[in-house]
Amino acid sequence: MKITLDEMQALLAVIDSGTISAAAEQLGQTPSGVSRALGRLEEKLGTTLLTRTTRRLHLTAEGEAFVRQARQIVEAVETAEEQMALRRQRPAGRLRVDAAMPFVLHVIAPLVTRYRQQFPEVALEVNSSERYIDLLERRTDLAIRIGPLADSTLHARLLGRCRLQLVASPAYLRQHGTPENVAALSAHTLLGFNEPESLNRWPLPGDDEGQLRVRPDIAASSGETLRRLAVEGAGITCLSDFLTHADRASGALVPVLIAQTLDVYQPIHAVYYRNTAVSARVRSFVDVLADGMQREPFVV
Repeated sequence: MKITLDEMQALLAVIDSGTISAAAEQLGQTPSGVSRALGRLEEKLGTTLLTRTTRRLHLTAEGEAFVRQARQIVEAVETAEEQMALRRQRPAGRLRVDAAMPFVLHVIAPLVTRYRQQFPEVALEVNSSERYIDLLERRTDLAIRIGPLADSTLHARLLGRCRLQLVASPAYLRQHGTPENVAALSAHTLLGFNEPESLNRWPLPGDDEGQLRVRPDIAASSGETLRRLAVEGAGITCLSDFLTHADRASGALVPVLIAQTLDVYQPIHAVYYRNTAVSARVRSFVDVLADGMQREPFVV
């Protein structure tokens, strides 16, 4: 009996997602169906590919060798599918996108339905990382990076720029007062990032590259967490406009120290390897994303 593409895809999904249940959700199958596919694959190959413990799955040495070959086969099939689709001018196949969770929630998620309507043959996979990732290591086709770029091996397309602003909730300001100048911030609870420290440079006159470096009283790893803390009245924070636009429009957050705030904008880039085999899928997604962002008032 010959092994099938579905069986190889089931194995790769389990390895990439970490569990059979997560792989089943990714593939649109039942966990028992994925488990049976793995069993058939091992039976056909006459070897054990995975060892199972109560917490996780581990590849055997034979499994690692097989996975390397299986990836090449599956990727070759995906490339062939896309090449055929290109003849019909329709990108197809899997597209893996990575971005920080706040950007996923506030920018990408609202555009996914529109993208899928235009390109239904693309299987979109959206992951979130707060730190920059290695695209090859994480098998990612496209990443969204906010801030200055350093990696020259990547092709980059500027999607837009978003301003940094200080914000707080009306409830917090009623209780603690509204700071009238930069020095007055020392009497307030400041919400910032735990790393990297560069994210705690606020667009106010200071001595750190012309900006104010703050030491947060409450620190978090995600801008989405800081946004929520600010909405709940925990303190004053500084975030990109794409994160706070809806809250400022509704009045849940209001700008602070407007007159003293410097014009500091964060560039937002789509990055991918120049020789990617999924260029049509990447281009289709970046085009929709860029168009959607340019329609937003928080992008310049």
